[in-house]
Amino acid sequence: MRYFPVPTRHDFVSIAVILAACVAINYVNLSPKSISQDGDKEKAVVLSVDDSSVEQIGLLTQGTQNLRVRVLSGKWKGTEFDAANLLRAQMELDKIFKPGDKILVGIYPDADPKTSTITALHYYRADWTFFLFFLFAALLLVFGGITGFTALLSFVFSCLVVWKLLLPLCLRGVNPMLVALVTVTILSAVIIFLIAGFTKKGVTAFLGAFTGVLASCLLAWLFTDLFHINGASMPYCQALLYSGYDHLNLAHIFIGGIFLGSSGAVMDLGMDIAAGMSEIVKQKPDISRSELILSGIHIGQSVVGTMTTTLLLAYSGGYLTLMMMFVVQGTQPIDFINNPLVACEVVKTIIGSFGLVLVAPLTAVLGGWTLK
Repeated sequence: MRYFPVPTRHDFVSIAVILAACVAINYVNLSPKSISQDGDKEKAVVLSVDDSSVEQIGLLTQGTQNLRVRVLSGKWKGTEFDAANLLRAQMELDKIFKPGDKILVGIYPDADPKTSTITALHYYRADWTFFLFFLFAALLLVFGGITGFTALLSFVFSCLVVWKLLLPLCLRGVNPMLVALVTVTILSAVIIFLIAGFTKKGVTAFLGAFTGVLASCLLAWLFTDLFHINGASMPYCQALLYSGYDHLNLAHIFIGGIFLGSSGAVMDLGMDIAAGMSEIVKQKPDISRSELILSGIHIGQSVVGTMTTTLLLAYSGGYLTLMMMFVVQGTQPIDFINNPLVACEVVKTIIGSFGLVLVAPLTAVLGGWTLK
């Protein structure tokens, strides 16, 4: 018995097409003019630290940490500089460096190693990021073979589409809901057909996923308005508006984020049901359409429960400290429900779960007509 399936002609054609699409998207430049940032960002190592100008205020730190660093990359490689690490008494942004830390520094073009003080920006995390990604890729290839490679390729394609197309188009003022819907549709088609091929199973999974996402879009648009959510709860939204993008509609961006975030789970569910129904047809070719639809609904019932819980945990996991603070303050349920941050998470979770619940019967019905 073979552990890995033998690659087919379809596999090689699909891989070639997606690789070509990735290369093409990588050369697309739709980004609006960004804020000019002079100088170079380079990797450096901290040689020594002077904390004499750092003041401790309760749990917070304020002041300037003076560093001596050696640059490890770029044209300044090997050069030593004085560097300043500004502490703003903001726990989520401040960092305290120590000798031996690898950090990212900003160096102006006219910097002088003897007189200039460069800026210490962040811990240097790129090395570990690449290592983690390659570890993930290796595991995927070892476990999945050619299927794992196509999954990895779809992962890269999704990142490129979001970074090079979705975000720039939203910044240019194109309706974020429309952009997100088109993006999710493209990603669903590419990922599903890349994995399942241009088969009846793939068509069933795509149609089911698309109808689920479309339903989530309409429900998100309706209930975001009914809940009076303006989208200002999203991180860095105020900084974005004051960066010259005050024309953006934060509520529409929030709506686009809802069904973009739940689209992965919707695709999974659509594929699960389509694959199960396709296998039933193979094992019992004479099954009637109504029996096949009923079997698809039964498959969906088994999966929906865990998928909706997964969505709940995925969204709520990022707000543990918020919920802990409500507990500490003894917040009453009525205050908890009406809090704007909680309302945003309620809409995200329930609308995303609506899409999951709807995609199960929709995929089953569509599969009954497509597979038979």
